[in-house]
Amino acid sequence: MYRHFIKRLLDVLLSTAAILMLTPFWVIISAAIYISDPGPVFFTQKRIGLHKKIFYILKFRTMKVDTPHDVPTHLLENPEQYITKVGAFLRKTSLDELPQIFNIFVGQMSVIGPRPALWNQDDLVEERDKYGANDVVPGLTGWAQINGRDELEIAVKAKYDGEYVQRMSFWFDCQCFIGTVLRVLRRDGVVEGGTNTLNQEKEYAEK
Repeated sequence: MYRHFIKRLLDVLLSTAAILMLTPFWVIISAAIYISDPGPVFFTQKRIGLHKKIFYILKFRTMKVDTPHDVPTHLLENPEQYITKVGAFLRKTSLDELPQIFNIFVGQMSVIGPRPALWNQDDLVEERDKYGANDVVPGLTGWAQINGRDELEIAVKAKYDGEYVQRMSFWFDCQCFIGTVLRVLRRDGVVEGGTNTLNQEKEYAEK
């Protein structure tokens, strides 16, 4: 009942409320992004969704318009030079992820679930197949995010995602949500450009 109806209902209610409440705040962020570096306020990125179907995730743009096309962030020469001042703040506070509320509203994502893999993260997708984690709606945040986030090895992250699938419930989602808020406030577990400093996620530039 929770997985197939209540969870989606909560996603619609929460995303609708967030869109209405945060619109003035988003206008301020959008203006700051444009003033910092004139150009599109948002950017989209291919991600793996439910049953491994491709969808486009929405984010606030944090990098300059002239950032090289289709180059992994960690392979850019001095990638910090491409991140705007406003963008650096948005990344540190995870505010760049806020537009994904629209992905939640239309049903491509859930508030809580495994973070959607990048389209080229075959290793993570393969590992998640072992646990059935590709057969649930991906989330804005999830169990792996509060247990290490970008610091986790691929195999460990997939195992946490599988654990989430097994334990999915209203109360477990509440636990993940509260844990995420605490980690964001502490800015824990964020490694720019990837999953683990040795196994970097193939995070693509915003172009």
